[in-house]
Amino acid sequence: MKHYTDNFAHNSLPSLDLQPDYVFLDLPQFSHPELLNCVDKLLDNHIKEGRGNNVCIRSFEETWTYQDLFEKANQIAHVLVDDLGLVSGNRVLLRSANNPMMVACWYAVLKAGGIVVATMPLLRSKELTTIIDCAEISIALCDSELKEEMNAVKSPFLKKTSFYRNGDLEVLMQSKPKTFSNFHSKADSVALIGFTSGTTGLPKMTSHYHKDILNICEAFPQYSLQPTQDDIFIGSPPIGFTFGLGGLVLFPMYFGASTFLIEKPSPDLLLKAIDEHKVSICFTAPTAWRILTTKLNEYNISSLRKCVSAGETLPLQVWNDWYETTGLKIIDGIGATEMLHIFISSNEQNMKPGATGVAITGYEAKIIDVDGNEVARNEPGRLAVRGITGCKYLNRIEKQKEYVENGWNITGDIFRQDEEGYFYFVARGDDMIISSGYNIAAIEVESVLLTHEHVLECAVVGLPDEERGMIVTAYVVLKDYNQASNQLAKEMQDWFKVNAAPYKYPRLLYFVEALPKTETGKIQRFKLKS
Repeated sequence: MKHYTDNFAHNSLPSLDLQPDYVFLDLPQFSHPELLNCVDKLLDNHIKEGRGNNVCIRSFEETWTYQDLFEKANQIAHVLVDDLGLVSGNRVLLRSANNPMMVACWYAVLKAGGIVVATMPLLRSKELTTIIDCAEISIALCDSELKEEMNAVKSPFLKKTSFYRNGDLEVLMQSKPKTFSNFHSKADSVALIGFTSGTTGLPKMTSHYHKDILNICEAFPQYSLQPTQDDIFIGSPPIGFTFGLGGLVLFPMYFGASTFLIEKPSPDLLLKAIDEHKVSICFTAPTAWRILTTKLNEYNISSLRKCVSAGETLPLQVWNDWYETTGLKIIDGIGATEMLHIFISSNEQNMKPGATGVAITGYEAKIIDVDGNEVARNEPGRLAVRGITGCKYLNRIEKQKEYVENGWNITGDIFRQDEEGYFYFVARGDDMIISSGYNIAAIEVESVLLTHEHVLECAVVGLPDEERGMIVTAYVVLKDYNQASNQLAKEMQDWFKVNAAPYKYPRLLYFVEALPKTETGKIQRFKLKS
């Protein structure tokens, strides 16, 4: 039996007593042999079973079949081993926007026995250096359009960098065979490392096994999407983000469907692709769904059958506006990098507007207090979840102890659960505003403001205040910024007090032209607090 030659990841895992309890792994769909390379199921089996000519990846510029992806991934795997010196267990950094070569590189790393560390395109050299140093990464594959920041990285660990898109990688690939014998990984060998999007301190490395990657394909998509080979997936999240990896690579390819990739996915480009290529399943963030709703009269989206929102909570107003305009119900979901993908969601037969949903097949969840005791229904508390995946931080024992309590993953979110078992988002643990003794969830204030006729987007935070402890502060993007005025701010505050509890109203209200966001569409509220 082969083992990884480079055991950094294995040796950095938390001990079993610090890992969460894993449940439902005895179900047939989550059971795997000891030796398992997830690429066999996701890619190679489609070739073996005669689906090589089926379309796998589309973009505005090109179309790849499963055979195309298979051959290119095999050639890159040869380059990794023969020219870049990869040995099994090495971490390989991927730096790219969403494009077909990014996907080929992702599969090639796992075929060769490496561990994928996919990153966001907007990261700068300092952030990349931190990632490379933390994971002791020796090899990088990078889109040449992003080479400037990559070349600025200074790390003793990084030995080889290869560039594609008119770079050396394609040159090296030309002489390589189009077949490759996949490394015989173990089901519980680390396949990928995802870095959390924390805002302070050293980033946390979340690790996931080959079996984890296949298990999430049997969880959320089976529960919420029911994909077929005829489906075409699309979305805005980067593949370097696990939400994007699942929705744009793993889920479509597990089911033999296809994916449409856009390097810079604006709302107009998403809608253009859905219209022209008859896309059927779309993944994006709540802020994008709101903007998409305003542009629907310009495009034909009749091919769309499933809409998925994640990244942050989906406001009820956004859900209602989309449903009234399209007749489609947006499927909300909560996941975490630590859990790999979505674990609470809904489907069209099991949905309550305003609720995130229920624990999907493969997971269970509950609401607990600070002492770990389950709270009464409809009482807010900490969300605890466990199932087929779980938090496995590398080299961060203290953070592991914070995230995992008594075998449960504690996500840092405040939720409540109703009598029927549906979970409702209340706030991020650090987004609760305590003002004059009142507990005010930022999302509650945002949800009210979003119903105002002039509001396009908003974000609410608590700012320090000597008299009240914290003061509710709103940053509002208007549909027409030219309407911004002190008078409108006062009118909006008065309107709020009529439509919601007056103690929740934003005592400070600023009009801004845009909100700071991550590449995945999450609003960066910490930037509004500084």
